[in-house]
Amino acid sequence: MQISCIQENLAKGLGIVGRAVATRSTLPVLSNVLLETDQGRLKLAATNLEIGITCWVGAMIEAEGSITVPGRLLSDLVSSLAPDKVISLQTKGASLHLTCPGYDANLRGIAAEEFPVIPQVAGNASCAVGPKDLQEALGQVGFAAATDDTRPVLAGVQFCFRGNALTLAAADGFRLAVRNLEVVRPLGEDLEIIVPARAVQEVARILSDQEEPVEIVITPNRSQVLFHLNSVDLVSRLIEGTFPNVQQIIPTRHATRVIVGTKDFQNANKIASLIARDANNIVRLVINGEPSGNGNHASEGPTGQVSVGAVADVGDTHSTLDAVVEGENPQITIAFNGKYLGDVLGVINTAQVSLELNSPSSPGVLRPVGGSAYTHVIMPMHLTRSG
Repeated sequence: MQISCIQENLAKGLGIVGRAVATRSTLPVLSNVLLETDQGRLKLAATNLEIGITCWVGAMIEAEGSITVPGRLLSDLVSSLAPDKVISLQTKGASLHLTCPGYDANLRGIAAEEFPVIPQVAGNASCAVGPKDLQEALGQVGFAAATDDTRPVLAGVQFCFRGNALTLAAADGFRLAVRNLEVVRPLGEDLEIIVPARAVQEVARILSDQEEPVEIVITPNRSQVLFHLNSVDLVSRLIEGTFPNVQQIIPTRHATRVIVGTKDFQNANKIASLIARDANNIVRLVINGEPSGNGNHASEGPTGQVSVGAVADVGDTHSTLDAVVEGENPQITIAFNGKYLGDVLGVINTAQVSLELNSPSSPGVLRPVGGSAYTHVIMPMHLTRSG
């Protein structure tokens, strides 16, 4: 193999596939990145046997070939070179010779034949989704997935395909995030799959430069999913099992509805969390309003206030926000995990957010006001008298 490519393009490609390089593996080749000529371009690929990422980079091909070399080392070396450099890559036996003006290096590799084959999903079940909508949706639900494998299905994000609609959902037992979006091209059948949260995070990360619709392809045996972008493919295994019934978790009514500025709420929670981190992350909300019945619309102006605070041995803090308070129970005190509140407020991009409540011991529901079809359910925390 002998090729030439621009440093900036090669560094970007290595940065994309490098996220799939195995950090701990008994197979040395899984710590490597595959470099292979492919129809006039350079193909980069990496896999940890759970997800595989393939990226194509523009290059001048002088001789066909392939090799695998240590992924992290190659990425660090290329990133250290100037962006305008033209890098030449040439295989010499089991080594890769890298040169550019004023620099050269040799990396010992492993034959490409020992690199695992990354599946090329060819199933008929596929749909297309707008990249911006998908990226926003993945960002709004992915963080709510469980970070351990105690219940494997909760360590993933559910993709529920129904006609022209795609619903994403994630839960960890303390919170639930649900986002609905329309697809550009429907799947053609009703289907539910669970994609590992790690794969979801990687897809969201590489979507930033995508302009064309993202194709989602599912294998006939429902064991793998492929996200196909312009120059990147990500293949992931699917999680087996049944995801909790989302509709049974979301409360269908509320006794109190609070509408408050999203940024104001986010900042007040951030301040309270500085104290709350010494008190199990408990952030307390004290809501005061006037009885108005269980209305469904916001008043034109503030009808109450929300106090956002925390109390710990190190001290206490309180912020007061003007708010629209509606419902049959306009005065309520409830506590939430400040980190969980911060997570959801950070992904709501509307000017205002609504918080629907029933009691201090019942889940709260947050929704954007006038924005995307997003619902977030969060469990409350127990408040002691002093808290």
